[in-house]
Amino acid sequence: MLEGTTAEIRERKALRVNPAKTCQPIGAMYAALGIHKCMPHSHGSQGCCAYHRSHLTRHHKEPIVATTSSFTEGASVFGGLANLKTAFSNIFSIYNPDIVAVHTTCLSEVIGDDIPTIIKKSTVEGIIPEGKIAIHANTPSFVGSHVTGFANQCEAFVKYLSESTGETKNVINLFPGWVEPADMRELKRLATLVGVEFIMTPDTSDVLDSAMDGKYEMYPEGGTTIDDLKAMGDSFLTLAMGPLASTTAATTLEKKCQVPSQVLELPIGVAATDAYLNALRLAGDTSVPRELERERGRLIDMISDMSQYLHKKKVAIFGDPDNLTSMVSFLVEIGMEPAIVVSGTRGKKWEAKIREICKPVNENVEVRSFSDIHYLHQWVKANPVDLLMGNTYGKFVAKSENLPFVRFGFPILDRVGHRAFPTLGYAGGLRIVEKITDAFLDKRDREDADENIELVL
Repeated sequence: MLEGTTAEIRERKALRVNPAKTCQPIGAMYAALGIHKCMPHSHGSQGCCAYHRSHLTRHHKEPIVATTSSFTEGASVFGGLANLKTAFSNIFSIYNPDIVAVHTTCLSEVIGDDIPTIIKKSTVEGIIPEGKIAIHANTPSFVGSHVTGFANQCEAFVKYLSESTGETKNVINLFPGWVEPADMRELKRLATLVGVEFIMTPDTSDVLDSAMDGKYEMYPEGGTTIDDLKAMGDSFLTLAMGPLASTTAATTLEKKCQVPSQVLELPIGVAATDAYLNALRLAGDTSVPRELERERGRLIDMISDMSQYLHKKKVAIFGDPDNLTSMVSFLVEIGMEPAIVVSGTRGKKWEAKIREICKPVNENVEVRSFSDIHYLHQWVKANPVDLLMGNTYGKFVAKSENLPFVRFGFPILDRVGHRAFPTLGYAGGLRIVEKITDAFLDKRDREDADENIELVL
């Protein structure tokens, strides 16, 4: 099973084997969990919601709370209006959230349920209590990926809640993109050190990595508040990290409330983190503190120290477009050669961007969007590489081809640490270099003859 394929590459137009993505509702659910006292609601069958919850639970090692409209045969034929109204009644009476974020599934999208009208009717009929909020995002699983679902949910928060009072505040908005709770915390730490006031949306730190204090909280203290979501319309600037995950929400806010936006790549590595800090510095008319200059210096020092193990090593990597763009850029920064880059999400412009990034080190890089891990495995068999990077599903390829493997992206189901230690920022760069170098050296220690095992680097 681990061999899985031969080195012969066969083009496939309709079939994906082990796709490097999952479906939109997972992204919408993750975004909703980053809002304080928000209940994500899956408008579809119980099985869809159960899968999305379990996948997020296995990745974050935290119980994921979400509700479902529980479609059966009747709702599948006649529509889910009655199911959703009943769900609203139960959710607000039993779980008492401040806001319910409804996202659709394949089934409700095919039926064509008019979610905005159902929400309006439920509000008029008092099913949604006064002072409570329900919003929706369209997230059909048969198009896009979990990243586009995340983007659609973020846009829905802006559409429904952000408003302008006409009084611009000295605050910037931060859209972090699809990253780990630790990464969101790191983005906030960096902004705080630069001296900028901000609102981050969504914010899963202290929600999906909350501290253990012996008491269960259905709604942990973290997450963006509804008041902050509304106040985003009065900010003077939006910084959106990750073009695919964050541009839509930033653009919608700009059109709705005239808040100018700037789209950045995720700050992975030296140059991308420099760009993020520079944007913060210019926005706040401040300077980058000495503490961050020293963090940057430590990262560059480690890159220099480990360059003998990284230089010209060929890498096969797969994942989400935003994360891949920044990670591939960092691999080029540290002297490595991306050989094949695969994403499960469509994007011809993204393919061109990756080729441009890799041009200085590998003009012949293989770049595939809307592809899968099976294709990557075939390609690697025919074109050996030194390292594999990607989510947990890559472990079978790594074992089959005896490759060092660095887990990166979503989902990571068989390790811990990804939710607690950042990949973004200079601190995240240090961790990436450490993990890559350790993977190389661990493989060498396993395979070297006894007389060749080194005690000291």
